[in-house]
Amino acid sequence: MIRFFSITKNIHEWLFNLMPESVASVVEMILIAVVYLLIFAVAGLYLVLLERRVAAWFQLRIGPNRVGYQGLLQTMADALKLVSKELTGTEKADKFLYNLAPYFVIISSLMALSVFPFTQDFQAFDINIGLLFLIAISSIGVIGILLGGWSSNNKFALIGAMRSGVQTISYELSVGLSLLTMVLLTGSLQLSEIVEVQKGGWLIVQGHIPAVIAFMIYMIAGTAETNRAPFDLVEAESELGAGFHTEYSGMKFAYFFLAEFINMFIIAAIATTVFFGAWLSPFGITESIPILGVVWFLGKTLILVFLMMWFRWTFPRLRIDQLLTLEWKYLLPINLINIVVMAFVVWLKITI
Repeated sequence: MIRFFSITKNIHEWLFNLMPESVASVVEMILIAVVYLLIFAVAGLYLVLLERRVAAWFQLRIGPNRVGYQGLLQTMADALKLVSKELTGTEKADKFLYNLAPYFVIISSLMALSVFPFTQDFQAFDINIGLLFLIAISSIGVIGILLGGWSSNNKFALIGAMRSGVQTISYELSVGLSLLTMVLLTGSLQLSEIVEVQKGGWLIVQGHIPAVIAFMIYMIAGTAETNRAPFDLVEAESELGAGFHTEYSGMKFAYFFLAEFINMFIIAAIATTVFFGAWLSPFGITESIPILGVVWFLGKTLILVFLMMWFRWTFPRLRIDQLLTLEWKYLLPINLINIVVMAFVVWLKITI
């Protein structure tokens, strides 16, 4: 049986006995960062492989099956290829912003991972405004896209970046309001408390129809915020080449590519935490066997990731006017009405 708290407690005590307190604190933070970087890299590589497998399944193809057993090492080979490729760019690009942009995207995704409760004991950063922190941090990634598109000195990249700004700002409203609907039900922004409330039943069940509506709106808006098809107007290969990262190559391109998949994982992980009880199983056995909590958390998250991939291979790409109409004329009004309905449901629970 693995208890994450006992492992981290033993490491903490060992470090503080071995070195001065200030040095031990810094070493502890570095170790935590390394662990999350490993999670980031492994999750990104696996999700790329999953995307290819799902795409092959939908299109009746075989998918990657040559490099390693059943193609398991294909994404590793792709990563090595990108590391070894020459870094190119345009002569008139703004070099500083051009080189800085990919790090905005990567760092915002990495910071978002730190607050997820993978189990009761496995959470790096549990703050009382966890949900607000996630919404704020996930919004920073668009700055990297805007900087990358503008600094590339390429018209296609600039158009892609402008589309990303419009799209992200629009759909952030629906993401935030759908999560706010669930905050009304839980009465807390702290992720560990939101999970604690769900020990009596997942919020998507406790919240009745308003919770289901909030979940549906969240998944649509979350898919749009990650610039995934059918909302991939930011890249739109048939129109813009590769969109905002047209002028990027090698590892700088890989940062954008990897961040897209990690952001998809983050959107699914937020939904898992807020609507489906995070690490809690419906059978009440995760507390006695903590490693099962990680299995449940990842299992639910990957199901939602699969749902987002299903969107990609099912629906055609929207036009920019259709994309904005969907948000401002439909999702936003429904969200506002849904919040009022959820407030009424909570009031009934309190008064009855």
